[in-house]
Amino acid sequence: MAFSTEEEVARFGLFELDLKGGQLSRNGSPLRLAQQPLQLLAALVERPGEIVTREELRQRLWTSDVFVDFEHGLNKSMQKLREALGDSASSPRYIETIPRVGYRFIAPVRNVPIPPALNRDSPVKRPDSPPPMPAPAKRGWRWMAAAVAVVVLGAATAVYLWRRPGPRIVTYSQLTDFTNPVSTPALSSDGHMLAFIRGGSYFMSADEIYVKILPNGEAKRVTGDARIKYNLAFSPDGSQLAYTVLEGIGFSTYTVSVLGGDPHLLLSNAAGLSWLTPQQFLFSRIRSGLHMGVVTQAVNGGEAREQYYPPHERAMAHYSFASPDRKWALVVVMNGAGKEIWARCQLVPLDGHADSGVGAKAVGPEGECTSAGWSPDGRWMYFIAAVEGASHLWRQRFAGGNAEQITSGPAEEQGLAVEQDGRSVITSVGFQESAIWIHDPNGERSLSSEGEVAGMSRPSFRDGDKTLYYLLRHPPAGSGSELWRVAVDSGKSEAVFPGISMYAYDLSPDGKQVIYAAQARGEPSRVWLAPLDRSSSARAIGPPGAKEPYFGPAGKILFQLTEGAQNYIEQMNQDGSDRAKVLPEPTQGIQSISPGRKWLMAGIGGGDGPSAFPMIAAIPLDGGAPRRICENYCVPVWSSNGEYLFVPVEPRSEKDLGRSLVIPVGAGEALPPLPPGGIAPLADASVVPGSRSLDRADLVPGADADHFAYVKMSAHRNLYRISLP
Repeated sequence: MAFSTEEEVARFGLFELDLKGGQLSRNGSPLRLAQQPLQLLAALVERPGEIVTREELRQRLWTSDVFVDFEHGLNKSMQKLREALGDSASSPRYIETIPRVGYRFIAPVRNVPIPPALNRDSPVKRPDSPPPMPAPAKRGWRWMAAAVAVVVLGAATAVYLWRRPGPRIVTYSQLTDFTNPVSTPALSSDGHMLAFIRGGSYFMSADEIYVKILPNGEAKRVTGDARIKYNLAFSPDGSQLAYTVLEGIGFSTYTVSVLGGDPHLLLSNAAGLSWLTPQQFLFSRIRSGLHMGVVTQAVNGGEAREQYYPPHERAMAHYSFASPDRKWALVVVMNGAGKEIWARCQLVPLDGHADSGVGAKAVGPEGECTSAGWSPDGRWMYFIAAVEGASHLWRQRFAGGNAEQITSGPAEEQGLAVEQDGRSVITSVGFQESAIWIHDPNGERSLSSEGEVAGMSRPSFRDGDKTLYYLLRHPPAGSGSELWRVAVDSGKSEAVFPGISMYAYDLSPDGKQVIYAAQARGEPSRVWLAPLDRSSSARAIGPPGAKEPYFGPAGKILFQLTEGAQNYIEQMNQDGSDRAKVLPEPTQGIQSISPGRKWLMAGIGGGDGPSAFPMIAAIPLDGGAPRRICENYCVPVWSSNGEYLFVPVEPRSEKDLGRSLVIPVGAGEALPPLPPGGIAPLADASVVPGSRSLDRADLVPGADADHFAYVKMSAHRNLYRISLP
């Protein structure tokens, strides 16, 4: 039965779609949704229960001149629409996918009539003189009493609505309009200059820094620095920009003129730097290993004082944001344990109680906090936090109270700069999409599927590179990642364990079992073992808190476990027995394992002192000393047959795919001689005889350098000014 478009509003479930106004609402609250997904939804709800073909949608929503982008545009619009509805392609409540044909709206749809007085196209007409009063009926007094009651009730309702606080109105004003993504906003102290990175990553980006004069100045590039960087901060006089660089054995802070030029080293072993006063810095420093905390120090190098260090030795306090009175700081912390990369923000007194943690407490929403800020009067704390997989703007009163969500919808926010008038913030707004692509001698092609390729584990080839396994997260946000596989030749994909959420996995060498890590909210991580053919149920093995599992040699299970404030690599039998440490010293995290199960890649080391930065090493599982792979931080990956080791030496950016060295490995996965201090950044192939360069940094190798897969990430983000309620 077709929906009557004359009624203007369609209602289904908790949602209402205003067809003329172009607005989707949930429980009466408007949702932000771009025009293309809105028009797609309108096309479907107008014909509930019917199949709307892809060709019909193309003719209605995409003009002929953009036909080449139709498939991508339709898939992306459907993804965003499902995110807004909280729907799933695998178990739909609203929109069913008819493979290779189109879509069908399967939920009941009701017409909602709009009173004529509210019709946007028909203004209310007021008569020149009041209409004649009808003659009183026999029981006219009862009619009059009812009318009086209605008037009284209406007046009472009006008073209630007038006194009740109205809905919080949030408005968006676009500040940049780039085709490539923009992130990491920072404001000068007078609010006249805006700095940002023209790249999609709010953390660890190899892209360049730009400065723009507000409100309408042209953005000017001020760096030509291909190193990985993050965190921008203006100097008190606004003449310099400070930013963090990953180099050598740790992090350093450099400055560059806001007019551009060469960067200059400001402070070594310093990250997330800002100025408390013209004479004092606030920044993060590594105490040992990767244990990073917040310190203050005079600009002349004196009066260094530790302010806060997270309890876990692997945790890293990357950013800190001082309150207007300089008595408190909001600290953004990278987790030392658990599946989440970031922890909740910490409110820390700037009084030097770093070791005892006196006064530090978690603030903001229950989620991953990635940025923070203060209102100019210090009464409000603001956060960018990912809650149930969606990153949005939140606030909380400094005096106490619950965190309140300010923004919502399918578009997400990253980075935060509070404006001087306290009425608005600047943040990067947009979305990110991902798809799996295959590269072989015949060229490149997409193996895309609806959802987001996610998880800590990289995709992996099996069955002679005929099958690719990966973690996929479907909308709604926060639904968790499932293990999927796709046939490389046909592109046919399927969920391996439908409905089972996990964040890391490994397949057994014989391809018959999978070991994976899962974590429910409020519970410790657990490791599960399951047959790949689903012939029996998965079973939990090992201790609570185990994570990053891998199949080791001789049927052993390798995993990481936190003990006290340290992480260790352990191994056990498949029934959980015979647990033992693989290394006596703590680890900074497992990266991967070689196909022959001879080498485990991990970050190890990091004793006392900031110079003891962990090294990325290949740990021999049959005994012997670890082998250092990189001079700096890197993520080496193995070819699917174990004959090559791929080592990234140049990072990917928006303009460059990066570069890797393809190093041949001897029989039995025998590593060739490597430079004693590891492979340096930007190294060419001559550093390891027989190697070659490959113009890509992030990839999933097949059997050789001509066969690989990669996750293509596309970010669409610009800077917006968001008004505060």
